[in-house]
Parts: sequence; structure tokens; C-alpha cells
Amino acid sequence: MPDIQRALAEVRERIAEACLRANRPPSDVTLVAVSKTFPPEAIAEAIAAGQRDFGENRVEEALVKISRVESLVADRSGTTDAELRWHLVGHLQSRKARDAAGRFHLIHSVDSLKLADKLSTRCLAVGCAQAILLECNVSGEASKDGFPLHGWEHDRACLDAFVQQVAHIAALPNIRIHGLMTMAPIVEQPEDARPTFASLRALRDALRDRLPELPLDHLSMGMTDDFEVAIAEGATMVRIGRAIFGARG
Repeated sequence: MPDIQRALAEVRERIAEACLRANRPPSDVTLVAVSKTFPPEAIAEAIAAGQRDFGENRVEEALVKISRVESLVADRSGTTDAELRWHLVGHLQSRKARDAAGRFHLIHSVDSLKLADKLSTRCLAVGCAQAILLECNVSGEASKDGFPLHGWEHDRACLDAFVQQVAHIAALPNIRIHGLMTMAPIVEQPEDARPTFASLRALRDALRDRLPELPLDHLSMGMTDDFEVAIAEGATMVRIGRAIFGARG
């Protein structure tokens, strides 16, 4: 296991420096430590270093890990840390919505009306609300999930259709849209990811114009290799795993 405390300090410093260059306060950006595939012990080390937001990819793995992490924290400190915030950052199949609803601080990967409807139905059944981000595929990569929005800037019909879908989701009971998420292509240079991040920010701004009642406060974009560019383009959440926990096996 790498020195997680040192790695976290380095990532936080890089975030602060990126914010300074963008004339933004570091408090604007939430670091989500992506702990998928890493053991609860690694997460406990990050918690000891002050990290509170963690991202997981799979619902089943996350729910088991959350329970184990809470037990570890309780064993070490004598109390469960109520400040921990768990984020679901991986693709969520609609058939898994029942298990995910109400279990995460924020679901970053809502990418269809069907999934949003199922989350709403489950939330109503158990009496909870669910905060979500809408995953948007603005890069056009076939391998990426998300609402298909490549080229939306030059396609009025595409934007109009998305606005209608967002309005539908916003009207669902017990669902709260907090912003947008995207994944940039894997590129050789971080700057090559900038158009993807700029497109998501512009899409958020266009939605604010069309649906001013929605807060849309968050842009979840940027990972280990490109998060500084994402911050320059307005990211409010960066999802970083490898730079904190090391390479996955």
C-alpha cells in the first residue's frame, strides 16, 4: 500500500495550485477519492488523513465495503464517522437502481430516463431522497456511457431533446439533480481533454438558461491524468484514484 497520507497531501496541493491558476478558491473543488477495488484498510488510512468523500463503481462491492469501513473506523476511534460521503461513480444499470437508491450521498452516473424513473420509484417506496448527477457523453466515444450529447453545440434538436429529458427527471419525486458528470477520452496530453471539459461546462450553462430553477451546482469531471485541466474548465468535483491509492492490480 502506498503512503496514502502523503499521496493525499500531494493531490490536495495540486488541486489548490490548479484553483489558484484558475482564480478559484480551493474550497470550490471536492476531492472524491475513488477507492474501487481497494480494501477497506486503504480507505481507513485515507480517512485518518482527513479524506471524507469516496467513490465506488459497483453497488454490491460498495455496500459491503461501506459496512466494513464503518466497522474499522468505529474500532479505531470508538465511533462511526458520520461525515463520510459515499459517491457512486461507475455505471449504474437500471436493474440495480433498487439497491442504490438512498444508499449514496451522490450518484454521478444517471444516464437515462429509465434509470431516473426507477430511482424515484424506489426512493418513494423507502421514503428517502436521492441526489444525482446526469452523466453526459459529450466526447462521442462509443465506449462511454451517458446521454449522447456529442456536438450538441451545433445541434439544436439534440439540446432541445436533452432539456426535455432533464425537465422530466427534475419533476420526478424524491430525485434531486445537482449537476452533470462526464468522462474524458484517454489522451496523451492532459490539454487534449480540455474540449470535453469545456463542452460539459457550456452544456451546464445552457441548461441553466433553459431551466433556471435547477441549481446545477456541480460538474464532476477530471481524473488522475487530467484533473488540473478539468479544474481550469470549472470542475467542482474531481474523481481521483490512482494518484491516491496507487495502480490497481
